[in-house]
Amino acid sequence: MNRDDLLQLLTLEGLALLGRVHYDDKADVLKLVSTLRAEGHDPALVAAVLSQAKLRRRAALKFGEFAESMLFTEAGLEQATRLSVAAQHAERFRAAGVKQVADLGCGIGTESMALASLGLNVAAYEIDEVTAAVASYNLAPFDTAEVMQADVTTLDTQDFEALMFDPARRELGGPARERAVRKFNPADYSPNFDWVLEQARKRPTGIKLGPGHPHEGIPADAEAQWVSVDGDLVECTLWFGSVAREGVARSALLLGKAGTHELTSATFTRTDAPLGERGEYVHEPDAAIIRSHLVGELAEQLGANLFAPEIAYLSTNIRVSSPWMRSYRVLDELAFDRKRLKAYLRERGIGVLEIKKRGSDVSPEALRKEMALKGENAATLIVTRVGDAHRVLVVEPIRGSAT
Repeated sequence: MNRDDLLQLLTLEGLALLGRVHYDDKADVLKLVSTLRAEGHDPALVAAVLSQAKLRRRAALKFGEFAESMLFTEAGLEQATRLSVAAQHAERFRAAGVKQVADLGCGIGTESMALASLGLNVAAYEIDEVTAAVASYNLAPFDTAEVMQADVTTLDTQDFEALMFDPARRELGGPARERAVRKFNPADYSPNFDWVLEQARKRPTGIKLGPGHPHEGIPADAEAQWVSVDGDLVECTLWFGSVAREGVARSALLLGKAGTHELTSATFTRTDAPLGERGEYVHEPDAAIIRSHLVGELAEQLGANLFAPEIAYLSTNIRVSSPWMRSYRVLDELAFDRKRLKAYLRERGIGVLEIKKRGSDVSPEALRKEMALKGENAATLIVTRVGDAHRVLVVEPIRGSAT
């Protein structure tokens, strides 16, 4: 979205039209455009409204019903924190007794919305003019939040009680500014990651990062938390000062329909799960557990073991349950031979096949196509290693395990 698009959307006509139009994948978009054009609306406004309506539909995953009253940019939506996660961030500051937070690199304003909803005073800064205007719109209902357009590296962070950073990990390219390119090197973040760390060590601070942030890039004086929402790994956040918890070096946080769960470690030293035989049950840990290197801690809780080196599948001989994993009962184990596997599936009339894999370069989509499935039955396969052997496990999901 460019400046002209935003200015049109913020007119009375634009906001009224946006309130009427709801994007639906099944809708006849051409017919809708024709109808709006016939009503006399400017073509550029119609295009801006439809683009925004489409973004609102996508945003429902992160913002629920709030998405229908917000404005978005393409890149802003991609990087925006989910409201449920932003609420966890805000609670950290509130619990630490913080009264005022500077949201430095506020994007479309998600973190600031959560902070302001708890009554904290928020000074939100965003370098991009359009994104700052969008954040102002989204934060308009909150009297304790103010948005300013500024390069945060020019600010004196000592003026603020606490800080929240969300360094830009994408840059827009192309004439229409519609293509987002993810940045994987922390040195390329905006603002620069080293500068962010320097500020973070001066006062209570949270730094939101991508979930793939390297462990070697995590300072020893920070608490690192990986967050999963219903099994979807969404971020790694570093906490400093009073918003970092004593005795917690790293943690995995699971937010979901079944509640909130957390697993923690007091050190950054990785504990490996023991290696043993494959049992009757195989367990797939949540991505937050894997990424936070807490597989060993989970295995200890469950009395489980790995059955292949460096492959994050756990196993037990008895049925165990945990919100941190999906569990399966092993029905059969086969050598990974495509012809024999195809015959095996055909003999059993398998027409629907779920394929999971870890420690294998097989493409589930290509393998499924190669099997030429026919039949009315369904099956689940895990393509992995058992010990040093490349194997296929035929499994049945355990109902009630994490999803």
